[in-house]
Amino acid sequence: MPLTQPDLAEALGLTAVHINRVVRQLMKEGVLEIRKGQVTVLDLPALTEIAEFDPSYLHAQSIDKHK
Repeated sequence: MPLTQPDLAEALGLTAVHINRVVRQLMKEGVLEIRKGQVTVLDLPALTEIAEFDPSYLHAQSIDKHK
């Protein structure tokens, strides 16, 4: 699904500048990669920690890509 940084910013009630700064920082830290318009999460545990994700929220199951 195509989604631009301005689209994401509008959906989250943030500015496109803020989204861009966060995305660039996540890329610098090796958490995300963007290539040819496709975002790849390179370090899910780091992203989970940065986002302070709680897997018990809404009874979500943990993500295990090796299953």
